[in-house]
Amino acid sequence: MELISQVLVLEPTSQVLGKEPIVPFAILLVVILVIPIIFERLRLPALVGLVFSGLVLGPSGWNLFQSDSPMIKLLSDIGLIYLLFVAGLEVDLQQFRQRKSRAFGFASLTFSVPLAIGTLVGLILGSGWNTSILIGSLFASYTLLAYPIISRLGVINNEAVSVTIGATIFTDIGAVLILAVCLAVDHAGAFSFAKLLTLSGWLIIYSVAVVTGFDWAGKEFFKRSGDDEGNKFLFVLLSVFLAAVGAQLMGVEKIVGAFLAGLAVNEAVGEGPVKEKAVFIGSVLFIPIFFVSLGLLINLPAFVNNLATLKLTLLMIVGLIVSKLIAALLTKLIYRYNWREMLTMWSLSLPQVGTTLAATLVGYRAGLLPLQVLHSVIVLMVVTSTLGPLMTSRIAVGLNSSPAEDPTPPLSDQNAPETDCAFTIVVPVYNPQTEQYLIEMAALLARQSKGKIIPLAIATAAAHMDAPQLEASLQRSEWLLTKATAHSRVFGVAAEPMLRIDDAFAQGISRAAREQKANLIVMGWGKRTGLRARLFGNVIDGVLWASHCPVAVTRLVESPKKIQRILVPVENLTAPTLQPIQFAQMLAEANQSHITVLNVCDRRTSSSKIAWRRSHLSLLVSKLALANTPEIQIIAHENVAQAILQAARLYDLVVLPFIRNRTSPGGLAISDVTTQLARQITCSIVMLGEAQRTQTTNVVMSNTVSNITSAAFYPTESSSELNHI
Repeated sequence: MELISQVLVLEPTSQVLGKEPIVPFAILLVVILVIPIIFERLRLPALVGLVFSGLVLGPSGWNLFQSDSPMIKLLSDIGLIYLLFVAGLEVDLQQFRQRKSRAFGFASLTFSVPLAIGTLVGLILGSGWNTSILIGSLFASYTLLAYPIISRLGVINNEAVSVTIGATIFTDIGAVLILAVCLAVDHAGAFSFAKLLTLSGWLIIYSVAVVTGFDWAGKEFFKRSGDDEGNKFLFVLLSVFLAAVGAQLMGVEKIVGAFLAGLAVNEAVGEGPVKEKAVFIGSVLFIPIFFVSLGLLINLPAFVNNLATLKLTLLMIVGLIVSKLIAALLTKLIYRYNWREMLTMWSLSLPQVGTTLAATLVGYRAGLLPLQVLHSVIVLMVVTSTLGPLMTSRIAVGLNSSPAEDPTPPLSDQNAPETDCAFTIVVPVYNPQTEQYLIEMAALLARQSKGKIIPLAIATAAAHMDAPQLEASLQRSEWLLTKATAHSRVFGVAAEPMLRIDDAFAQGISRAAREQKANLIVMGWGKRTGLRARLFGNVIDGVLWASHCPVAVTRLVESPKKIQRILVPVENLTAPTLQPIQFAQMLAEANQSHITVLNVCDRRTSSSKIAWRRSHLSLLVSKLALANTPEIQIIAHENVAQAILQAARLYDLVVLPFIRNRTSPGGLAISDVTTQLARQITCSIVMLGEAQRTQTTNVVMSNTVSNITSAAFYPTESSSELNHI
């Protein structure tokens, strides 16, 4: 205490705090937590708010941070690497494979035309060829910021939209490789065609080695690491930084290695908790700090008072918008898309965020791009990230999804090729207070489908099979199963209780369901949605990730026997999203309940478009061949969540699809309607998650971790997470 007192006496408190790196780090955490929320309330992109906060905190504002500060530089470099890693990790390989030739055609046009016009802009302003080509490459790639919009509208499977999504793999790779070549040429000094060929050859060898080598290593490591999500996560992080170090040893910019590492582990890691964790770490911490550090570099007086910078900014904005429009127009003429599809492709390809900002910062640090270009690109990012999604929300409303989709088979018909057994429902039991309602729900569904239920109790394995803890867990599990069997007899439904010893609850549930060839899993909804659940996952999310069949996660405030009015909000007007209607129909037939299918459209939607949506939704529902046709409601409202909340007040149960949040290439959060609904709906809720193998892997940059559930991380879960299951 005396030493502390002496320090505080000798030095003012402000100086002591100024020497502590924890103080600026704490300020950064406050900024990346608060500023995006404020800007989203203002209907502005969150990344714009982060750059603006960097401007305010930097030399042009309060001068609290310096861009050359060791801590800021380290965190910014990690964010820069992570930004390109996420861009590679979330390239949609499935969309690319589906529309391979047309995706390549559109990518060639939307890459080459902006590249040519951007290069011309650089030459007009007096830059050299190397710098001008790099400026052109900044135009070539694009960021799919509007993905959540087209997902909500249900038009992802429209050919023009899927082509635009698939084309990102070519534009991102092309932009990153041009950056690498331009930097290498700049470092090499005098340009020669022989040097360019040599450099290109080594770059190709390095790219192939990273992509194929890391992909192979990832698959082999994941195969041998079993269910240890921690080791898989560490392998992904190691891949990023090994590739970055390898790129620097090769004389290539480190972000090139990070992007290639993302591509390499993309398919190996797949859609699952490991990928979600990897993206989450960057999205909530390092990437936002990168955007803040970008704002620190802005010299506001120099930008405002420099006429040449304003001229360059105007030329770049006009050049980008015109070049992307020309590319979309040429694609329309070649592939015979209609005007609405062409304009949607144009609006989707406008935002310049992830690869563009990363390449600009690297070029600026290398001395290849002047400060004026950095300023202009930041303004370009602000304009396009605001304009692009706004245009998409207006234009994509009238798009039609591809007609090739077939309605999802009824729940009672799923797994038909694998088994001829009756419809089987697995019901994990843990909490005796909620067990009765879970069994009632499962029994009603099983009785309607002439199936059976399997009450399942999991006793986690101990070090020794004769451990007292395991013995106590087995006795408790047997007691729970006895109660569950008694509840099921009341409904006259066959029950086959199952006691299983396993390493962890989530794995035990998903494995038992697979072994029993279950058609459905019905489980309770835990209330733990705090920080630990978000970071380390819980049982529910582990089952949702691993299950081979649909999972109904329930929060029942009353007995399922009393449910008379069921609301099913449908966000996307596509057949695969209608499985919640089938689930609701099974329950409604058991209780003689009434179903309402609700779709919320923008309040500016015309009456003719509302009529079209009603007829289209009625047609999709009719293909399900339901015994009782549900009521169809279309509501025009400016806020989807509020419209559903208002409607839900009149119902006993709301059935929601489980929709995972996604991440944007910038890694910045975009709000999830499902999360808001789950928090505020007061009646019973069922969230229906599809089997992982049937989900479409449409990956771009939107939210990372769901506030309701998050991916399993530890091999075991504490019993407190199971209190409501």
